[in-house]
Amino acid sequence: MSIFKAYDVRGIYPEQLNEKIAYKIGRAFVEFLKCKNVVIGRDMRLSSGSLFKALAKGVTDQGADVIEIGLSATPMLYFSVANYGFDSGLMVTASHNPKEWNGIKFTREKAIPISEATGIKEIEKLVEKNDFEEHKKGRIIKKDVLKNYVDFVLSFVDVRKIKPLKVVMDASNGMAGMIAPKVFEKTGIDIIPMYFELDGSFPNHQSNPLILENRQDIMKKVVEEKADLGIAWDGDADRCFFIDEKGRFLQGDFITGLLAENMLKKHPNSMILYDLRASWFVKDIIKKNNGKSRMCRVGHSFFKQYMRDENAVFAGEVTGHYYYKYKDFYTDNGMIPALQMMELISEKSKPFSEILKIADKYFISGEINSDVYDKEAVMKKLEQEFSDGKISHMDGISVDYDDWHFNVRPSNTEPLLRLNLEAKTKEKMEEMRDKVLHIIKG
Repeated sequence: MSIFKAYDVRGIYPEQLNEKIAYKIGRAFVEFLKCKNVVIGRDMRLSSGSLFKALAKGVTDQGADVIEIGLSATPMLYFSVANYGFDSGLMVTASHNPKEWNGIKFTREKAIPISEATGIKEIEKLVEKNDFEEHKKGRIIKKDVLKNYVDFVLSFVDVRKIKPLKVVMDASNGMAGMIAPKVFEKTGIDIIPMYFELDGSFPNHQSNPLILENRQDIMKKVVEEKADLGIAWDGDADRCFFIDEKGRFLQGDFITGLLAENMLKKHPNSMILYDLRASWFVKDIIKKNNGKSRMCRVGHSFFKQYMRDENAVFAGEVTGHYYYKYKDFYTDNGMIPALQMMELISEKSKPFSEILKIADKYFISGEINSDVYDKEAVMKKLEQEFSDGKISHMDGISVDYDDWHFNVRPSNTEPLLRLNLEAKTKEKMEEMRDKVLHIIKG
């Protein structure tokens, strides 16, 4: 299986991704983009330092300068490329994958992502060809961006409105452990830190809070500490996840709705995008707050392009990715939603669970993954079975009825189909969920 995926490079180190390949990727990236400079950041994974060196050597041997920002979160890399007007960026990270993995994310100017459709395939071909001309060697220039990045993140909220809330934070031994203290020291909140030490061996739990076992500790801690909320981040701190004061995990579509409400107060009548798996809650809350909304297919490159096309100020995915417009660039970010949620809870002066009571009438299945051998055949079967519904093929298959709807889409990287379903009642949701799953599992 190729390490060149739909949105990035990912593989197990060193069997699939190693210094030799990273060096070639550095050269191929410069050759493909014809860029003069490349910002490179890296996360805290055990192999990230040596992969960075190989990548940087590839870039400089191909004649471009490296702007080295050191240890950073993925959104910090995006900010650095766009804010300072550099040509491109590379981020050494495998995000939320297990410790054996590493990867590389690609971006061009203005932090526009490079995906399979917009360059990753070409970069892969150049790596395979491995025929690079000699160039005058580029330089490595170190740049400290953390202070400016923190100021950028804080610019999205009015810090004076944030009350001295008690907040449990789980950095998953990832990059949020370096950045969160700098961001939240300006807010006056009482932080109860968990796993803030940078450690690529992930000694406490894996860095994917979407998986239940990885958020058990924070859910327990929020209740023990009688905290107002809990916030967890993945390894490269581009996604964040919320726990209410009762220790309950909150679904990303409900968070998207609340963040959209917060953004619409600051940018009235603006366009907000949400993903096609999302609950009706998102669309309803945007409408209630006089915003405009559009649905988007899953994936950060699609969201950022669609935000550009629609001039959207905010977008959210159910998987904890939240996207923002800033000047002339679009970025996902794991710190801004945390600040917004504190601002929102402070303004409403109500417990988090009370604020989210408005979502109680929405019954969602959450994402359910099924191993499927022939994904296409199953999708065709679903289309036949539910042909009386309103069908869309924006991403996989979506079917809408008046009282329920679902989306089934294939995983980009695994032999899985992912189901998200919602209905007007709990009974209907469970009935239709079981019916759709029965077809998927054959």
